This record gives sequence, structure tokens and C-alpha cells, in this order.
Amino acid sequence: MPSILSRLFSFVGKGESKPYCSVVVPAAGQSSRMQGENKLFTIINDIPVLALTLEALERCELFDEIVIAAQPEKIIEISNLCVQYKIDKVSKVITGGKTRAESVLAGVLEVSDKAEYIAVHDAARPFVTQKLLAEVTQAAFLHNAAVPAVPVKDTLKVVRDGYVVSTPERSQYAAIQTPQVFRHEMLKGALTKALEDRIEVTDDASAVERLGVSIKVVSGDYKNIKITTPDDIALARVLMEERDVW
Repeated sequence: MPSILSRLFSFVGKGESKPYCSVVVPAAGQSSRMQGENKLFTIINDIPVLALTLEALERCELFDEIVIAAQPEKIIEISNLCVQYKIDKVSKVITGGKTRAESVLAGVLEVSDKAEYIAVHDAARPFVTQKLLAEVTQAAFLHNAAVPAVPVKDTLKVVRDGYVVSTPERSQYAAIQTPQVFRHEMLKGALTKALEDRIEVTDDASAVERLGVSIKVVSGDYKNIKITTPDDIALARVLMEERDVW
């Protein structure tokens, strides 16, 4: 059986030994901080945010299929969007859960039986580059689990009851992004365990960390923003104008 390293480099020519990697896109959120607007369908230079995200995932040669976990009332609309923008790797648009963990696990349970690895990418993170997609996925192929991160720029304070308690050393902290990529059974087991234990996890890596797994960190990208508030839409429009020169 070929080593992980040999498998990693043999897929350059689209060889058969490339690990099968599915992408789960949790898209069932309520956009609660968007003042009534669904951020995934907000138009950025004539293209919906979700379409921009899916187009980036579609272009990545390391990804074999995409499963989208959506609000039930949005399934048809998202399916039509995939057809309109020729997102051919989408194999299923399914009903997501009430929480991120529930939505991601629902997607994990629907990926292909061939999937050795699963990448999870935020539906509202449309400016991820092909370079970042490749680097974090290749790191996961080698280390079983990988996430992108950028250094925290601001000074951090621990605040309690409205007062500063302490100032931690900023160099110890990083802001984690997506995609986050894991071995299939590792992610499935971690999310199942977190939900069984009723532990609220803020990202998928948090669930995997609870199993004692060491997660490889690769350099993220400050442009790889997650659209969360109306202010992010303004920034997204600027980034869209600059995208061709990245």
C-alpha cells in the first residue's frame, strides 16, 4: 500500500491515488447579524455570495464532491443556483440542522462512501484562494487534520463584569479560518461525540480537539473573510474589485 507521502505527490497528474476528498458546506444559518438580509444571497458585483464560494470550491482539483447543508426552504433555490453557475461537483443539497455541528454532521453522513477526507468550508467565506485550498488540504493528507489561521492583529484583553482582568500574550493566539480538513471517520466521530455530550463547538476543529488530536496549522489569508455583518458586505465589494490582481 502506498505511503501517504507518495499518494500526495502522485495526484499532481490527476492520478488515481489522490485521496477522495468531499467538501461539506454548512449553509443553514439564519444570518442573524445581517439586519434581515440572507448573506448567502447578497449580490457582490452581480454574483450571490454563495455562488462565489461554490465556484472557488468547484475549481479546486483536490475536491471531488460538494455537499451543501441548507435551510429546508432554500434547498430548491440553492439547487437552481448550482445549475445556473455550473457548480457540477455538488452531489447533494440536504436539510441542515439547528446548529453548525448538526449541519456539518448531516453533510458528513451524506458524502460519498469513497471519501477519505472531508473539508468543511463556510458558505459565507467566498474569497478563499486556490493556493489556500490546496495548502490546507495537502496538509491534512499528510497530518490527518489541518486548519488555516492568521495571527491576531489586535491586543487581546480578558474582560469580566466590564473590567479588564488581564492581557494575554498576543503571539500565542491565531484566528482560525476555513476550510478545515480532516480524515472522514475522525470528523464524523468528533462531531457525533460533541453532540452526544451536548458540547457547543464554535468550529469543527474544536470537536476534533476534544478527541486529543493534534491539528496541523497552515498560514491563512486575511482576505479570506467570513461575511457576517453588513460592514463585511462593503469590504467584500472592495475585495471583489481587487480579486483579479491577487
